[in-house]
Amino acid sequence: MTPDTTGPTPSEADVSGTQPNSDLKSLPMPEVEKRLATSPDGLSQTEAGKRLAEYGPNEISEHKTSPLLKFLSYFWGPIPWMIEVAVILSGAVGHWPDFFIILVLLLANAIVGYTEERQAGNAIDALKAKLAITARVRREGEWTTSAARELVPGDVIRLRLGDIVPADARLLGGDPVEVDQSALTGESLPATRAAGEAVFSGSIIRRGEIGALVYATGSDTYFGKTAELVQDTHTVSHFQKAVLKIGNYLIVLAAVFVLVIIGGSVLRGDPILTTLEFALVLTVAAIPVAMPTVLSVTMAVGARLLARKQAVVTRLVAIEELAGVDVLCADKTGTLTQNALTLGEPFTVGNVTGEQLILAAALASRADNDDPIDLAVLGAIPDKKALEPYRVTHFQPFDPIGKRTEATVTAADGTTFTVTKGAPQVILALPANTAQITSAVDATVNDFASRGFRALGVARADQDGGWAFLGVLPLFDPPREDAASTIATAGRMGVTVKMVTGDALAIAKETAGKVGLGTGILDAAGLGDVKKVETPAVAESIETADGFAQVFPEHKYHIVDVLQKRGHIVGMTGDGVNDAPALKKADCAIAVSGATDAARAAADIVLLAPGLSVIIDAIKESRKIFQRMNSYAIYRIAETLRVLLFVTLAILIFNFFPVTAIMIVMLALLNDGAILSIAYDNVHYKDQPEAWNMRLVLGIATVLGVIGPVAAFGLFYLGDRVFHLGQPQLQTMMYLMLSVAGHLTIFLTRTRGPFWSISPARILWIAVLGTQIIATLIAVNGLFMYPLSWGWAGFVWGYAIIWALVSDRIKLFAYRILDPAPAHRFDRGPSSMAVGR
Repeated sequence: MTPDTTGPTPSEADVSGTQPNSDLKSLPMPEVEKRLATSPDGLSQTEAGKRLAEYGPNEISEHKTSPLLKFLSYFWGPIPWMIEVAVILSGAVGHWPDFFIILVLLLANAIVGYTEERQAGNAIDALKAKLAITARVRREGEWTTSAARELVPGDVIRLRLGDIVPADARLLGGDPVEVDQSALTGESLPATRAAGEAVFSGSIIRRGEIGALVYATGSDTYFGKTAELVQDTHTVSHFQKAVLKIGNYLIVLAAVFVLVIIGGSVLRGDPILTTLEFALVLTVAAIPVAMPTVLSVTMAVGARLLARKQAVVTRLVAIEELAGVDVLCADKTGTLTQNALTLGEPFTVGNVTGEQLILAAALASRADNDDPIDLAVLGAIPDKKALEPYRVTHFQPFDPIGKRTEATVTAADGTTFTVTKGAPQVILALPANTAQITSAVDATVNDFASRGFRALGVARADQDGGWAFLGVLPLFDPPREDAASTIATAGRMGVTVKMVTGDALAIAKETAGKVGLGTGILDAAGLGDVKKVETPAVAESIETADGFAQVFPEHKYHIVDVLQKRGHIVGMTGDGVNDAPALKKADCAIAVSGATDAARAAADIVLLAPGLSVIIDAIKESRKIFQRMNSYAIYRIAETLRVLLFVTLAILIFNFFPVTAIMIVMLALLNDGAILSIAYDNVHYKDQPEAWNMRLVLGIATVLGVIGPVAAFGLFYLGDRVFHLGQPQLQTMMYLMLSVAGHLTIFLTRTRGPFWSISPARILWIAVLGTQIIATLIAVNGLFMYPLSWGWAGFVWGYAIIWALVSDRIKLFAYRILDPAPAHRFDRGPSSMAVGR
């Protein structure tokens, strides 16, 4: 096959430091080695270090905004513009206290937003660093594992099944490999690449393994230029869209009330500049300035919590999808089982002994691939020296299509033979005498399967003859000790676990029964392919099945597709290169511990520890994160309604500004300072998948938002008509009431039950208590307002607490009307979190 020289060619750099031409992609290999000053034995560490310093890391340089421009961006946009106009108007009318306080609000929002977003970004970068791609590279004549970013032109690397090619390279000697270049070319079918041909960074090895010589790294690769163009592309999740809708709703609401205030003031002949300044400040207080920051901080904190449970989030918005998962398609090996294979008593054909069978299987295995089956076979050889007389001259690794490995071996006497091991049905198809032994082999395989053993067929072909079937090795992979209890927990949480395995039907049923899944296992051989539309009956059988056996990659994709069309939010686990399409199709893709680079690249969440319990823990945490965001949404809407309704009605009905512009600014400032702590709050996760219920959120928020003005007007009546307070003193009292009662609202919105049903995190109540102590001191000491006595301050606190208790009972009644959910839908177990304690 001639090398592919069509299409754009990357710009490489030769070792002399001059800009090389594109010939490194197509020159004869000896010339390439000469130009790169290297050999098949690779580079020395010293030379690699020099080249790394010269060319830089093997990574696409990110387009990062300068910190100064990022900070200045917080002063640009509709919300900052409104605050800036309020600052200008305050200066124009000579209200200098308002001018400086609003300016402080503007700066504070920018500083808090910039700091928190920067910390969130740093946290996510640190988590993603755990998933950095590694490469097998030859240095000092020895194979070592190195970070892919440290590769340099001239390095010799080893590419194996499932590896993402870490740099542009020319293939060295070996069998052809199949390479998935869809990320580069859009072609869905793998391309065959032979020794001497080029493979490009970002492509995936679909079949085979081979050495390669790196000739271009980083931005000089074929894919580098394109990657730089798309690296800053961002997507918005369903949850983020919902939160943005809430923000837009509040902005429209604020605009309507502000127009009403301006209209009323104009009709009464109030000073237009003063009215306009007040209206703008009121708008600033009503708009959820802190919403983007709260969203990013909550997600980042959640990602750190998931990382503690050995689940690294590669896409933050996947937390939302994970919270809504109701069907989890889980791999059997390593997820439901221990992936610790042991060999049982072998079945042999004819005069073959058990030792000969194991030896043949061992010769068809390779220890350096770290494959569990190969390690189990090699570990079963009684005498390790038994392999010494043999030399493997050619090895064909396992691939999911052929389902077998093969080795050509030369014995000590010079004779050559071939051995293979793999799926019994595949190995059984090789010999000429298949018909005579099929029934016995099938019976043995079925017997092994009924006892939970996987079967491994072994065959040998001498130089002068055809294949001879030697026997079957039983491999046992015991279920994980926590599998049954974890599956039971998942069921209580409303998550249906479906086992997905390539093993035989009998093995799948045996394993499923042991872990408590049920034995309703479908044989995937009867399912359709990716493009097939299933009949309603088949689709229902997929929906109700406990698992699937003899699954091929296209079956996984099809299963996910059918379940999604049936209305389910599907989570899918995977570890192999052929799992990538199904992972991309799933709503939440989970790469299990030890997954290939390709599976990790397609996944939203990567597990660093084996087992299903890690996934269930991650689902619990994601639901808690969802609850925090839900609490914040209700709180933010309720608070906006409270302030807007009270101020607007007071101005229209009584022609009285119940609070000054500077008071509203301080309300907003203290509010934003405290509400960030909700990202660390204690919550109970729901025992059913989460879904964004806008009707319920708006309903509860509206109820609480209407109760607030009722309470505020009650205090206004007492202060004005009963206690006959002066206007300045009454304004200070109303300021303290709005501040205290508003912050108490967060304790109502954070629980579906009574406010005491879930203890708040320490950081939350300290933040709320701290800001309200500050608000009280401001009111008592008369900072930018008329001073209020300690007695009246205590009276406001007592009044606000009593109304909070009343509001809590009304909230419970509203929940019963709007969403009469049974109590068992919420977990009643421990809810404390380390960060909140």
